[in-house]
Amino acid sequence: MTVTALLISALVVGSAAGANDCSPVQPAPATNRPIRNRQTLVLTVGQTEGDLQGKDDKIIQAGIEYLNRLGGGTLRLLPGTYSLHNALYLRPNITLQGAGAATILRKAASVVTPLARDSDWFEYGAAVKSTKGFTPGGGMMLCCKTGSGETPFQVLRSTVTAIQGDTLLLDRLILTDSWTNKDATAATIFPILTAENVHDVVVKDLVLDGQRDQNEYIHGNYAGAVFIQQCNHWRFENVVARDYNGDGFSFQACDDILFQNCRALNNADLGFHPGSGSQRPVFRDCTARGNSLGLYFCWSVCDGLVENGTFSENDKCGISIGYRDTDNLIKGATIERNGEIGILFRDEGTASRGGHRNRIDGCLIRDNGMKKPGIGIDIQGKTWDISICNTRLADTAGGRQITGIRIGREAQRITLKDNTLEGCRTLVADLRCNWVMP
Repeated sequence: MTVTALLISALVVGSAAGANDCSPVQPAPATNRPIRNRQTLVLTVGQTEGDLQGKDDKIIQAGIEYLNRLGGGTLRLLPGTYSLHNALYLRPNITLQGAGAATILRKAASVVTPLARDSDWFEYGAAVKSTKGFTPGGGMMLCCKTGSGETPFQVLRSTVTAIQGDTLLLDRLILTDSWTNKDATAATIFPILTAENVHDVVVKDLVLDGQRDQNEYIHGNYAGAVFIQQCNHWRFENVVARDYNGDGFSFQACDDILFQNCRALNNADLGFHPGSGSQRPVFRDCTARGNSLGLYFCWSVCDGLVENGTFSENDKCGISIGYRDTDNLIKGATIERNGEIGILFRDEGTASRGGHRNRIDGCLIRDNGMKKPGIGIDIQGKTWDISICNTRLADTAGGRQITGIRIGREAQRITLKDNTLEGCRTLVADLRCNWVMP
């Protein structure tokens, strides 16, 4: 057979063998498939190890800004106590995660000084009587009275960019006049975590320490260990806000904020402060203890859920509900040993301002009134359509919680069903008809 014939024969045999080969077809490489799932970066911050190393707010903020440039990601804070001389400004799609109780963000001690001259709304600076304790890059709050009382203040939260003589130069324009005859001051007070108009953030496994005894007091409408405004879809998990000289967690005009297993401890004002029309807040398995008030539904907070959790040993009330705070559910919570009242429905003057259509279901409310004779649930003012079901109200402390439930003269449509009342001197005081159940 010729060489040509042999080659032809081999090709025919090979072709026939291939036609009868039943081995499986190998799949195409995975890289042949389009990759459409975006992966976010995990960046670590530590004091002696990690991608970024440092011990203060600057290194943490640097990590936040780095991830923000990439569209988001996780900033993991390794164990240690980080000293904060300015607030941490959160950005969208960031997860800020610590190592639980081993990661502490501690606010530095504050200083306060009067202004040396008037500062006007068109200026980027304020002359002060002393610049001691202020530093470029440090947080600052400019405060000026607008009336009497605690809350009538105008406040500018800012950062010092430079110091020239007696003048603090700021990163933002002063938008309102701050005059010496209105007791204007500059102080190194600021939230520990803050944001405005920032959405989709997760904060978890952290301790926020306000060093209350070393910092100036600030009302919770202006700051808190956490202070966010017009921010939606935030989640806090296993976060402790403690010893802040103001509120623990304050959020205003924010929707869909979730707190899971968070604790507000020994803060000067409110433990949890949802306010300014915030919708659908959720507090699940949370604790508020040792604050002036545990959970304060402020203005127009609606469709919220408080599930389980403990609100105890607060100076005034465990939970307070008032101005247009409607359609909220408090379920399975323990409210005990607060100074005056377990749950208060505030008297807001008119029916249009009342905290209507709220439900209390399956709660334990006991021994409230540790500072003066107390009430388990106090429904004041023109408050309507309140349902209290499957709830135990008890005094086990020898005459502390003297009244189980008090229904005010102007309250309407109050439903009490399947509750247990024990030990209270007066079980239900219904003032609508001047009749008291013994």
